[in-house]
Amino acid sequence: MNRAVALRLGAFAGALVLAFAAAYGIGSAVDPIAAADTPAQAAQPTDGMADMGAEHGGGHDSGGQLPGLAVSDAGYTFAPATTFFTSGAKTQLRFTIQGPDGRPVTKYTKTHEKDLHLIVVRRDLSGFHHVHPTLAADGTWSIPFTFTAGGTWRLYADFQPAGLDRNLTLGTDVNVSGLYIPVPLNDPAAVTSVQGYDVTLAGTPVAGKESQLTFKVSRGGKPVTDLQPYLGAFGHLVSLRSGDLAYLHNHPAQHAEPGMKGGPEITFATTFPTAGTYSLFLDFQHAGAVHTAEFTVKVGSTGTAIVPPTAVPAHEEHEEEDHSHEPVR
Repeated sequence: MNRAVALRLGAFAGALVLAFAAAYGIGSAVDPIAAADTPAQAAQPTDGMADMGAEHGGGHDSGGQLPGLAVSDAGYTFAPATTFFTSGAKTQLRFTIQGPDGRPVTKYTKTHEKDLHLIVVRRDLSGFHHVHPTLAADGTWSIPFTFTAGGTWRLYADFQPAGLDRNLTLGTDVNVSGLYIPVPLNDPAAVTSVQGYDVTLAGTPVAGKESQLTFKVSRGGKPVTDLQPYLGAFGHLVSLRSGDLAYLHNHPAQHAEPGMKGGPEITFATTFPTAGTYSLFLDFQHAGAVHTAEFTVKVGSTGTAIVPPTAVPAHEEHEEEDHSHEPVR
């Protein structure tokens, strides 16, 4: 082997080493499992957004990652019994939350009146469900569930283990066989109609700062002033960032006790971490039924007001379905 060939081979080998080292570094940076943090480390908020989590989950985990992007955090892991399902088939959706000791967690601190909130949504942000499974003595959560269409679906478990001083939101994907037709996001709008109700959104969201969002509920052109408490408030809001589906925690401005009446306005404080497109899902309860209003919001680096239209669109009648938004077919 002559010297020129040897030098070329040596340079090639060195380049491979550097490439593999760079790939390893990138892989470590985007690893969705945050289990490397110890429980003691993860329990300590590291920034102002994390301080928001005392009531209902932190804005970031200990590594600065937004909720819902990791399957494991603070030593706790979201473990579905299976990640393969068939669309249209009623099944039992089962999972456990494994603690730092590797055993299923059996004791929780209630947040918003429940030990655990389960959010199910397809990765194109259609088919939204907010449900509350049942906990067995062995730590297994379960709920009857039907995935309505094929594709990849995202599951979020929002909970606070007993003994931990903050909420956790863990996320994982499951695979659903069947027909897959992508559903595009709705265009941004300040008003939407759901099951005979009109819901108007007002606010000036801005990336990186706390924003106040106000939803106004009306029916038949008249304000609804007798909203019923739902999960300790007059509404529950889930915000998901388009693209990676980061889960944002939202805090209602008013606590609601049984027997109280609310409306027509429901106000939340939320922080959009970056500019981009977000899907907002508002659950509210009226006349004994829970309804879900869905909005698409574009957030910029400077505040842009969400301006309600001068005319409210005609009511759109939908089949009654408990706080879910199915993929359009």
